[in-house]
Amino acid sequence: MNTTTSLKHGAGGGQPVRWSDNRWLQLVVGIVCMIATANIQYAWTLFVPEIQGKFGWERASIQIAFTIFVLVQTWLAPIEGYFIDKFGPRLIVAFGAVFIGAAWVINSQATTLMGFYIGAAIGGIGVGSIYATCINNALKWFPDRRGLAVGLTAGGYGAGSAATILPIASMIESSGFQQAFLFFGLLQGSLAFAAAWFLRAPKGGETHVSTKVNQSRRDYTLGEALRTKLFWLMLLMFTCVVTGGMMAVAQLGVIAQDLGVKNFKVDLHFFVMAALPLALMLDRIMNGISRPLFGWISDHIGREKTMVIAFTLEGLGIIALGYFGHNPWAFLILSGVVFLAWGEVYSLFSALAGDAFGTKHIGKIYGVLYCAKGIGALFVPIGNLMMEATGTWSTVLYTVAAMDLFAAFLAIVALRPMLKAHVADTKLPPPEPPRTPMNGLATAG
Repeated sequence: MNTTTSLKHGAGGGQPVRWSDNRWLQLVVGIVCMIATANIQYAWTLFVPEIQGKFGWERASIQIAFTIFVLVQTWLAPIEGYFIDKFGPRLIVAFGAVFIGAAWVINSQATTLMGFYIGAAIGGIGVGSIYATCINNALKWFPDRRGLAVGLTAGGYGAGSAATILPIASMIESSGFQQAFLFFGLLQGSLAFAAAWFLRAPKGGETHVSTKVNQSRRDYTLGEALRTKLFWLMLLMFTCVVTGGMMAVAQLGVIAQDLGVKNFKVDLHFFVMAALPLALMLDRIMNGISRPLFGWISDHIGREKTMVIAFTLEGLGIIALGYFGHNPWAFLILSGVVFLAWGEVYSLFSALAGDAFGTKHIGKIYGVLYCAKGIGALFVPIGNLMMEATGTWSTVLYTVAAMDLFAAFLAIVALRPMLKAHVADTKLPPPEPPRTPMNGLATAG
C-alpha cells in the first residue's frame, strides 16, 4: 500500500487523503497565525481605561483608534486580497507579522492621540494581511469542509486572546500598560513571523468539492461577483450582524463600568475574579467556539438556516443584556451568549462567499465583502454618543439587536432562494453549437 495515502476519505469527493497534501497542517499553521494577531483587537478594551487615566483624554477620542484599526484592517482587504492571489500566503503573512509587532511597540511609546492612531493604522494593516490570508487559505484547502475549516481558522482569532487576557491584565496592573504593549507586541509579531514560512496554497487536484451544500461550479472574478444581487445582499446582512458584535468588543469594559458590574467579585469557591476580566475570558472562549461550531453546522444544514439560528440568538441575547445587564451574573452569562452567536459571522460569510463565487479570486471578493466590518466599526463611537445622549446603553443595544433580527429575516426570505437560483445558473450546461450536416457527421464519428 502507498504509505503516503490514508484510508480516510474526504467528505466531499470520496477521494483518499494524501498526507503529503498537508492540508491539516496548513489549517493548524493558519490558526497559530490568527492566535498571534487576536490581542490587537480583543485586548484593546483593557487598555482604554488605563490610557484615559494616564492622559486624561475623553473616552470617545481614545476609541477613535479602535475605529481606525478596524477601518484599515477591513477596507484594505481588497488590496491585500489582490496580493494574496498574486504572491501566495507565505510572504503576505510574514509582512503582516512585522506590522502587528510594530503596532504595539508604537503604542508603548505613544504620548499623543495621534501616536495611538498611527499604531492603530499599522496594526490594521498587519492584522488585515494575516486574517485575510489565513481565511483565504482555509477556503482553498477545504472546499468539502469549508464551514468547519474557516470556522476553526477564524476561531483562532476569536479565542486567541483567551489565554493571554489574564497575563496582559496582570502586566498592566503590575508594570503598566506601556510595558504590556511592548512585551506582547514583540511576542505576537515574532510568533506569526515564524509560522508564516510553513504556509502554501493548494495545487490543482489536491481538493474536492462538497456534495452537501450549494456551491458554484465556476470561479467568478471580482467584477462578475459585484454585478450579482447576491453579493450586495450578503454585504448588507454582514454589516447588520457585525455591528452589534463590534460594539460589544470595543465597549464591553465601558458597558460593564457604566452598568456598575465591572468590579464585582465573582466567587466560584475555587477562585475569585472581578466580573469584567472573567467576562472577557469567557467571551473569548465562546467567540472562538462559535466559529467552528456554527461553521460545522452550516456544512450539514446549509449556511442560510444556520444564519437564521445564530442571528436570532444574538439579537435576543443583546436585548436581554440591555434589560438584565445590571445583574453581574446575568452580565456574565448574556455577554457570553452574545459572543457565542456573533463569532460565527466570520465563518459563515467567508464560507458562503467561497460557495457562491469559487476560490480562484476569493481573496479579492471576500476582501470587498469583509469591508462590512469596517462599516460596522463606524458605529462604535456613535454608540458612545447615543449612550451619552440617552443616558443608557439600552438604546444602543436594542438598536443593534433589531439589526441582527433583520439579518435573520433576510437569511430565510431572500438569501436562501437567491443563492439557490445563483448556484443553479452555474450548473447549467453550455449551449450546444448549431448542428449542421457536416458537424453532425463529425460528432457521430
